[in-house]
Amino acid sequence: MRSLIIHMPGDTKRAPNVQKLLGLLPTPQVIDAVIGRDVIDSVQMRGGDLHRPSYPFPLSAGEVGCFLSHRRCWQHILDEGLEYALIVEDDLAVDAEHWAQTMTLVTDNADADSFFRLPAKRREASARTIATHGEAKLFLPKVVGLQTVAQVVGQHAARRLLDASEVLDRPVDTFLQMHWIHGQQIHTILPNGVSEITAELGGSTIQKKSRPNNKLGREFKRAVYRAQVSTHPQKTLA
Repeated sequence: MRSLIIHMPGDTKRAPNVQKLLGLLPTPQVIDAVIGRDVIDSVQMRGGDLHRPSYPFPLSAGEVGCFLSHRRCWQHILDEGLEYALIVEDDLAVDAEHWAQTMTLVTDNADADSFFRLPAKRREASARTIATHGEAKLFLPKVVGLQTVAQVVGQHAARRLLDASEVLDRPVDTFLQMHWIHGQQIHTILPNGVSEITAELGGSTIQKKSRPNNKLGREFKRAVYRAQVSTHPQKTLA
């Protein structure tokens, strides 16, 4: 299995962690992250209204760069003819014991149609368990969670996601939640040994700060949006 590490060239704060990942992950290589502010004027974008439910916030340059970085990895999977690959962000850290169980589940179950999330947070409820190994469980979540620190993406899955994201209107993790739009079933592995060390590496490169008087309004809009997404649970296949 190839591992693709998304990393911003010249980011000295995260470079040491990338070196750790290069020594840890299977057949690793670094994929240069897209700098959103350099390309945002040339990207096809909509103001959150391309799909339903509408996304209530404008995309930042950092979010555009993050989405395009993942698209770059999906395209790499196709260009290299990989059956599937592990895609990680450069703030990934892993616990060796649980990570080994996760990699066994991946090896035993992944194929070209797979998209397995390896989230840092345990927030997803299972609709159906697919397989287990030790404590790790591969399952179909009812509602797909957020964040993209690590995932296994198959070649056919990469094609579906690329075809459905030629125009951007929301961040990549919220796009991935929309299985009814891109047609890709999303699975999750938990516990998986994954954590994020964003704070230790200098903070998020895409998170936007809200003014205090806007925070309540944003949280209300976010809650409404999440409630709308929850009305589209993933369904088990017969």
